[in-house]
Amino acid sequence: MLTVLGFAMIATFLVLIMTKKMSPIASLVLIPALFCVAVGQGAKLGDYVIEGVGTLAPTAAMLMFAIVYFGVMIDVGLFDPIVRAILRFCKADPMRIVVGTALLAAIVSLDGDGSTTFMITVSAMYPLYKRLKMSLVVMTCVAATANGVMNTLPWGGPTARAATALKVDAADIFVPMIPALAVGLLAVILLAFVLGRRERKRLGTLTLDEALVTEPETVLVGAGGGDRLTKAPRGTGTGGGTGTGTGGAGAGGADVAEGDDEEQEFKGLDPDRPTLRPKLYWFNAGLTVALLAAMILELMPIPVLFLIGAALALTVNFPRMPDQRARIAAHADNVLNVSGMVFAAAVFTGVLTGTGMVEHMADWLVGAIPDAMGPHMAVVTGLLSLPLTYFMSNDGFYFGVLPVLAEAGAAHGVSHLEIARASIAGQPLHMSSPLVPAVYVLVGMAKVEFGDHTRFTVKWAVLTSLVVLCAGVLFGII
Repeated sequence: MLTVLGFAMIATFLVLIMTKKMSPIASLVLIPALFCVAVGQGAKLGDYVIEGVGTLAPTAAMLMFAIVYFGVMIDVGLFDPIVRAILRFCKADPMRIVVGTALLAAIVSLDGDGSTTFMITVSAMYPLYKRLKMSLVVMTCVAATANGVMNTLPWGGPTARAATALKVDAADIFVPMIPALAVGLLAVILLAFVLGRRERKRLGTLTLDEALVTEPETVLVGAGGGDRLTKAPRGTGTGGGTGTGTGGAGAGGADVAEGDDEEQEFKGLDPDRPTLRPKLYWFNAGLTVALLAAMILELMPIPVLFLIGAALALTVNFPRMPDQRARIAAHADNVLNVSGMVFAAAVFTGVLTGTGMVEHMADWLVGAIPDAMGPHMAVVTGLLSLPLTYFMSNDGFYFGVLPVLAEAGAAHGVSHLEIARASIAGQPLHMSSPLVPAVYVLVGMAKVEFGDHTRFTVKWAVLTSLVVLCAGVLFGII
């Protein structure tokens, strides 16, 4: 019964957000609450929610201060050289822009944190997508999928979880998988090339000067392809938090007048904006490098690092209290939307785990595997990693399901290492899961509806995951 209700709850949630019948925050809270009552555990709803909130509170704190930190770095011009370099490479060619998005997301993903990757990538690329009227879901799809492949780095989380759960060395999991993951990354770049060609065919190719020329145009308003048209001058604007620190709207994507948005769009490249701090550029660059190095070396918990980093960035760059308050206020919209989404997701995960739905769903899936598939448990694990890491947290999959799969494989002579390597194949899809807090940073800053992102991205993410898995099998790694 719990198995059926668990799948029904997930299906109901996905249908409602993909058809835009409910906002992500409302559905993350109300759907699990209703199903908790349906399974007869309504009296324990409060306990489940508090437990879920307690689990995700450090993540919410990290996101809050990370948004403030990187928002300040955008304000003071730390990423302006990256934007200018990308502009020179892209040359207002949609195909180059999408490929550039994939490369930038992959490079920034080396820090191992998805939220950081999405904040930097969207901040750099959003103005260009808006300027050329490119599809923003293409940007979120490519960024999320590239980050999913890179999320398998030993310090990214999944590999370390698999190593811990199965008591093997993380290097023995990751290093042999490098060729398969490299093929997966090439698949993402190829995907970016194909999607970019589509955008080029739809929009044409402009010179950079033509892309910056001011002229009236009709543009589509709203997050993720809104539903009304308005006239707006072409040649001004920011969004995505570039330059002014206004950040993006929430994952729900507030419907805003494009004229207002366009007025700020390219201030991230404005050399005269008042928040720039050119004399402090190397201090800010050094602080960011030190912060990322401390994250990788795990010198302190990530929320603490970002809290200290945000405090230092504000104090040094904006010593006057009114300026500090102005910067915090400028990013408050993003902070509230993203942290609110994380706490709403805590209700979903709390009910899913507390009621036992996750455990019953996992047991049912494992039990449904025919005995004849025993010698192929590594491949089975890789295939199961796609839906399971999408519908449950990495912790739930790696610490709850993976040991069961590993024992089933061991009974047929399949090593734990092969099972562990196969288990990370589903990460490109996992990064677009509604249970991953970082994806709300991505869609929020890009002003894309979460449902639009899901509908567009899932098929490509599944394909990328299958490419990684097949490459692992072909290379004899899995």
